[in-house]
Amino acid sequence: MSKIKDIKAYTSLEPTIVTIGTFDGVHIGHQKIIKRLINNGKDANLKSVILTFFPHPRMVLQKDSGIKLINTIDERRTILEALGLDYLLIKKFTKAFSRLSAENFVNKILVEKLNAKKVIIGYDHRFGRNRNADINDLKAFGIKYGFEVEEISAQDINDVSVSSTKIRKALNEGDIAKANAYLGYHFMLTGKVVKGKALGRQMEYPTANIFIAEDYKLIPKHGSYVVSSLIDNELVYGMMNIGFNPTVEGNQETIEVHFFDFNKNIYRKTIQIDLLHRLRDEKKFESVNALKQQLLKDKETSIRFIKSHF
Repeated sequence: MSKIKDIKAYTSLEPTIVTIGTFDGVHIGHQKIIKRLINNGKDANLKSVILTFFPHPRMVLQKDSGIKLINTIDERRTILEALGLDYLLIKKFTKAFSRLSAENFVNKILVEKLNAKKVIIGYDHRFGRNRNADINDLKAFGIKYGFEVEEISAQDINDVSVSSTKIRKALNEGDIAKANAYLGYHFMLTGKVVKGKALGRQMEYPTANIFIAEDYKLIPKHGSYVVSSLIDNELVYGMMNIGFNPTVEGNQETIEVHFFDFNKNIYRKTIQIDLLHRLRDEKKFESVNALKQQLLKDKETSIRFIKSHF
């Protein structure tokens, strides 16, 4: 798959089949729509394209800086690439763009830029200035400009909406099993390994401290998790803590991973952490020694889980 960060950089003249949306999470509901897009494209010899907008429109129009997304843009790209999508095109969303008329959007972007021959879109999709155009307008534009419009049913759109809501709720509650079931893959955190306070090393549980640059990324409920990561083509397992380390009077949220039987230097490396299972809530122990005893139990529980599931 080719990811074009800015649609301005897209220069292909090949005819395309397009769908439009955020597709945050790329969960099982989204995947059903995306597979339809890809299969339709192959049948009609059209390149499959997802047109998405970033920042999220709510961040721009409502100044909703508190909105949290299931995926970063790069995580979304990785998942879509695995599904077989041809192009993920990202249009920068601005106030000026939001004022573009519906017909200008269709003519300038869908027709002239993307050479769209078919558009697959939700029955309730609205677009253009003040979101004043709907799917009936899009079908009329399709007749005018020479592209077909295929409608995504109310049931499929409802499935997408319900899944997204349930995934965010599950992650906020620490229910990784439910979130992963709706996603169809393991929820991931992607970040750079940075220097920490080396407290884990002092307790004989050295950790990789993960810094996530994207402040819009949804971070699950504080606590401990069983995780895995593919590092230099080696699949490694471990346990991760998200929280404030209250036993040692921590005052800043950290994401720390202790990998089992792994001692490579991964400082400054960007890695993806897949969350497999939740171990427990974060708590303040009466002493560092009590915390060490709990970490040993967590490791034993993690290894049992890994052996029974992988």
